[in-house]
Amino acid sequence: MTDQEMNRAIQYVTATTSYGRDTVAEILETGLGELTELAMQSTQQFGRDTLLEYVSQWTIKRTGQPELLVREVLGCAGRWLDEVYEEIAKRQSEIQGRSSNGDDEAEPV
Repeated sequence: MTDQEMNRAIQYVTATTSYGRDTVAEILETGLGELTELAMQSTQQFGRDTLLEYVSQWTIKRTGQPELLVREVLGCAGRWLDEVYEEIAKRQSEIQGRSSNGDDEAEPV
């Protein structure tokens, strides 16, 4: 996710909710950042709901923000979460494709 995309998500969620830009930015940067890291590092396949729950819990713990606030902000950023999720699914399919083709040099986890 580029900085421009992150800023668009922050602006959209800030305009949609009653929360301040700094609060929204902290939550989105933490949550979407972790999701992006998973996209780059994980070889395990997860369902969308599982990833959303993981990212929500991770963000709650990292930011110290209340659960309802984190879930509302991440929920408002659903479009961006879906884009990152699609990237994870695409990457995992590519890795599985290489593994099933006998390519033992798949990227490490």
